[in-house]
Amino acid sequence: QQIAGVDFKQATVEDFQRLYHCAPPGGKMCRKAPCQCSKPPCGKCMAGGGGGERPPAPAGGCAGDISCKPPKGPMDYKGMSWPTMSFKGEQTMHIFAIGDWGGMDGSLNPIEDRPSIVAYSWGKRPGPSVFPRTRWDLAHEVELCTHKEFVACFNSQGEGPECPASCGYVKGIDDQPQQLVAKAFSARAALKDPSFILNVGDNFYWGGIEKTCGTPMDQISFTAHHQFNQVFEQMYNGAGLSGKKWLSVLGNHDWGGRVFNNGWDQQIAYTWASNRWVMPAPYYMVHVDFPTQDFSADIYMLDSNFNDAKTPSEDSEHNICGSEHNPSGATCAAVGGPESVETCPGFFQALWGEQKIWMESKIAKSEATWQIAVTHFPCGEDGAGQAWYKKLKTQYGLDLLVTGHRHDQELWLPSDTHKNFMGGLTCIVTGGGGGITSEATPDPDNKKDWYGEAQYGFYDITISKEKIKIQSINWDGEVLLNTTVYPS
Repeated sequence: QQIAGVDFKQATVEDFQRLYHCAPPGGKMCRKAPCQCSKPPCGKCMAGGGGGERPPAPAGGCAGDISCKPPKGPMDYKGMSWPTMSFKGEQTMHIFAIGDWGGMDGSLNPIEDRPSIVAYSWGKRPGPSVFPRTRWDLAHEVELCTHKEFVACFNSQGEGPECPASCGYVKGIDDQPQQLVAKAFSARAALKDPSFILNVGDNFYWGGIEKTCGTPMDQISFTAHHQFNQVFEQMYNGAGLSGKKWLSVLGNHDWGGRVFNNGWDQQIAYTWASNRWVMPAPYYMVHVDFPTQDFSADIYMLDSNFNDAKTPSEDSEHNICGSEHNPSGATCAAVGGPESVETCPGFFQALWGEQKIWMESKIAKSEATWQIAVTHFPCGEDGAGQAWYKKLKTQYGLDLLVTGHRHDQELWLPSDTHKNFMGGLTCIVTGGGGGITSEATPDPDNKKDWYGEAQYGFYDITISKEKIKIQSINWDGEVLLNTTVYPS
């Protein structure tokens, strides 16, 4: 019904052809879309709705802002402002921050002859499954657990001889971290009623939306619908969460991880197929008003994936532009993305360069009480040895930086002068959302390789006119750390 718009008992031969074209068993497309079907257009893979259709226009129509309709291309709304969000009332205002949360959709039958998104024996199941990465020591000099060894831990639930103790695998935590964090996230949302969510990216492991870039922006492919449904929609809902906006950016895995031509544009397009997902472009801003309490915030959403856009021959497992995994002739030029493997690093460097100019221009004009930046790559990784983030703090008054990518939870204070050179800027790394295994073992009795205060979790940010209070929330709901930020 979601694809063809009719029940299988009423479906015609052409409707079944449409099904096999859009979401075939085994993941191999059978023939082209049919010329005739029960619910045209027959080449569109979401005739039955099921959450993939654009929600109704707001009462009173649309005011002509970028939320009204999708752009022609995913880059068309770069640097533009999402409509002002306003939250009235005297209640305590909360914002949740989370990242690196989206696991593998093992129940998807990928198209384009792609392999299933399954890493271990029990991964082909509904809902998200965590991706098992490697684990290293604190200095990142000694590999404690290879990917192959970690897969063996998952296959044996940590009990097999091929799962070394150095992997730090913790049964019941490492095998379901997205579910655990989502449970704590939902429970706290029911109590605190966050106004919205800041999402720092890596929304779908391993490589974002599992199809090639180029789907029209007014369409949501069945692949994207399936992944959003299994990994996002079914995981984050309920009291305090349903209907809340997720202000989102792309992470390196959303671009493709080891390639640049996956369906990153479908994550942008989903903005107009959802009543809560917000990602109108790779970078944009949102003004937030709290009129009853007489304060406001400007939030700048940035794409910092130049950090993983390296020379094509370099570091093939951690390179969006790598020549080893990008297919021959890979291109997203038709939708404004990288034209080729060779030009890919320059594309991301140019994207970062134009954002820096844009950001300084916008923050210089900001009259909001608070200025907050959100991006994927961790605290300080600005390509300038933290100098640009320091400039944003000292010259323009940036109050808070919200990041991810490193798969743990880290609260960087101005007093952390051994690592924080950003001119007194407070920063958080919230990469412990559970879509991928954590940097170190989550065993609380073995913290020698921990960068921060937790391995899996999220942040609860309480915002008022006078201060921002930041609380680090563990996967079990425990408050681990907190700090307070005052306006610059």
